[in-house]
Amino acid sequence: MKVAIIHEAPVPTSTSRQLMMAFMKRAIKAVYLRLSGLVSYISSGEGWVGVGSDSRLEDLDAAIVRGLGSVTTLETLLRRINLLKQLELQKTLVVNPVDSIMKARDKHLSMIELRKAGLLVPETAVAEDVFDAVEIAKKWGKVVIKPLIGSMGYGSILANDPDMVYNVGRLLQMHGLPIYIQKYVRKYDRDIRVFVVGDRVLGAMYRYSPEGTWKTNVSQGARTEVAEVTKELGEVALRAAKALNLLYTGVDIGETDEGYVLYEVNATPQWEGFMRTTGINPAEYIADLVIELARS
Repeated sequence: MKVAIIHEAPVPTSTSRQLMMAFMKRAIKAVYLRLSGLVSYISSGEGWVGVGSDSRLEDLDAAIVRGLGSVTTLETLLRRINLLKQLELQKTLVVNPVDSIMKARDKHLSMIELRKAGLLVPETAVAEDVFDAVEIAKKWGKVVIKPLIGSMGYGSILANDPDMVYNVGRLLQMHGLPIYIQKYVRKYDRDIRVFVVGDRVLGAMYRYSPEGTWKTNVSQGARTEVAEVTKELGEVALRAAKALNLLYTGVDIGETDEGYVLYEVNATPQWEGFMRTTGINPAEYIADLVIELARS
C-alpha cells in the first residue's frame, strides 16, 4: 500500500510529517508531493498524473490533501482541483474528497450547506455593492468582514462602524472581490475547536482570544484549554462534518444565547495547538481511517 501526503509547502509541515510517521509505523509507504510539481496528462487512450515531466505516479492507493497552497489565480486553483479530481477518477482515495474541500474552502457555500442541514450559523450576507454591505452593517451593529476564501483568521476584520465597513468593502470592491459579512454573535471571548475523524469526536479545546484582539486562532496567539465534549457539542460537530462530507475536520463552534453556532468547518485543519492542549494526535486516527477506507 502507498499513500501520498499532498501539500504545496517546499518541505513537509509538522502535520504532514506526523501523518507520514503514522503511516510508516503501520508499515505503509508514505511519500510527500507538492501540488505544483504534479502534472496532469490526458490522451485519447487514458489519463494519468505524473511527478514532473517523465515520471508517472503509480500504485497510489490514497492521497491526503493537506492544502492547496497560496493560489493567486483562478486558473491555478482550477488546475490543482482538477488534478485531484483526476486522481479520484483513477480510483485513488482522496482525503478529504475534492468536492468537500471546495465546499469547506468557500465560506459562502459552506454556510449554505450547514444551514441546509439544519445547523445554526451566524447571520451572513455576501454582497458585491459596498452600499448594500453598509446598510446590512447598520442593521446588525457589530459585524465581521472576512475573505471568502482564507485561513487562520488572516484578513478578518471586526467592525461596529459603518464607515469602517464602507472603507473595507470599497477596497474589496476595487479588487473585484465580494464582501462577506457576518453578524458578530460571540457570547464569550472564546470559541471551541472540535476535532472529528470519521464518525468519532477526538476531543475539543477552548480557544481564548489574546488581550486586545477578538480573534481566537492559535496561529495568532490564542490561549487554549481542554473543553468537555458534551453530547450536544459532539452531535453538532458530527453533523457539520457530515453536511460537508468531510472524513476528518476541525469544526469551529461558538456559544451564543441561542445555542451552539457554526463558524467554520475546516477541510485541511492544523492540529498542533489541539495536540498540545489535549495530548491527542489526530494523525494516528486519520492514518487508521485512510487505511481502512483504502482497503475496503
